[in-house]
Amino acid sequence: MDIAGFDDCRVLVIGDLMIDEYVWGNVERVSPEAPVQVVSVLRDSVTLGGSGNVVNNLVALGAQVAVAGVIGAGANGDLLTRMFESRSVDVAALIRDPARQTTRKTRIIGGHQHVLRIDRETTQPISSDHHHRLVVCLEDKLDCVDIVLISDYGKGLLTRALLRDVIDAVRRRKLPVIVDPKGLDFTKYAGATAITPNKREASLAAGIEVVDFETLTAVGTKLLQDTAVETVLITCGKEDMVLFQPDTPPYRIPPRARQVFDVSGAGDTVLAVLGLAVATGHPFPEGAALANAAGGIVVGKVGTATVSREELQAAMDETTDFLTAKKRTMQDLVPLVDRYRAQGRTVVLTNGCFDLLHVGHVKFLAASRRMGDLLIVAVDDDASVQTLKGPGRPIIGAEQRLRIISALDSVDYVMLFSADQLESVIDALRPDILTKGSNYTCDQVLGKEAVERLGGQVVLIPITEKISSTGVIDQIRQGKGA
Repeated sequence: MDIAGFDDCRVLVIGDLMIDEYVWGNVERVSPEAPVQVVSVLRDSVTLGGSGNVVNNLVALGAQVAVAGVIGAGANGDLLTRMFESRSVDVAALIRDPARQTTRKTRIIGGHQHVLRIDRETTQPISSDHHHRLVVCLEDKLDCVDIVLISDYGKGLLTRALLRDVIDAVRRRKLPVIVDPKGLDFTKYAGATAITPNKREASLAAGIEVVDFETLTAVGTKLLQDTAVETVLITCGKEDMVLFQPDTPPYRIPPRARQVFDVSGAGDTVLAVLGLAVATGHPFPEGAALANAAGGIVVGKVGTATVSREELQAAMDETTDFLTAKKRTMQDLVPLVDRYRAQGRTVVLTNGCFDLLHVGHVKFLAASRRMGDLLIVAVDDDASVQTLKGPGRPIIGAEQRLRIISALDSVDYVMLFSADQLESVIDALRPDILTKGSNYTCDQVLGKEAVERLGGQVVLIPITEKISSTGVIDQIRQGKGA
């Protein structure tokens, strides 16, 4: 499927908007005031949450996005608005209510543990005044979009009355409207083009326990009949998706995820990608397959994440190599590592030239991976290799070295860096372990002080193979066997 048309797609997202905040720190003691941990804060970060994550996914895929909702008028509302504007999102239909809090979920991460979550939110239904103001704003926006996506997080925006007005207005313009639903009564979404509940949501709404494909089919069929929507797409987490449409057998889309770390936010990605596919003229089975591929990508990441166009195109291309799935920038890796660490998992970092991979490298990387739960390999760029190894190096260019390293099962992610950036990489990723071969001493390991300053450690992996890339290259140049 060609996704180039996403650039021209204009999407309106309506839903409960929120800020996801993460406070990262170390835990070294228990408070003398109460039996609770004391978290020494190192840094914090914020991202778009709730329906904002749908917006994030759409922007990452190149779409033109407008957002509609009701938020507070205070500092959190200001921050949320700035976050949208920094992504070139149209906020003209974003209504500020001085009497309402902007939802902000704060997660306290101490060391390797998720210590606490603090929710600041209002879940009361919006006022009739804001209902009417929002409908007026939407009437203006609907003539300028290709599709409407409704993301319901149950925070009081999407009342039955507002949903009725919105869906009716969208259908009068013959636009598709797709809903990610919430709650037990899906009849409030009547008239929608499609709804995308997960298996648990669908089971509760239909009143049928899902134990096998037969009962899942009964759930999908009942929702299709009772809710007066045209299509029901039930997502089943790391399993398959099943598409239900009138007078058509259930259509199963097999799972695409190779590994599952975290399913949070996957529903937002499915809604965004399915919406873009439908808006660009693809039938629902094709759109569902594309959304399934996108969901398979994001559940392979840690925490709420988005999918890029390159990742999505590669997932649909059976000839893709490992590099597309594993190559990341340092900016990509920071939130991934943070969320991985918040789950209590150990992050391992190693670095090197890897110019002519040999069996010693393979064993070293496999041993490094066994030291933790995630192995990131930082590969020196060509200029660094030349500086470190001398004229005529590297033998193999950076992109090819990244591709070769990515093909190893022991390696989770690769990144390209310059040797003089190692301390910056360590400061950003804060690895629990930095590995080097036992042909070094601890004092010779670059980055040792930075790792230990951040609470990590250097581990020397025993080198059992008497082989080196430089030695092999010299033998080849001399016409000898390696």
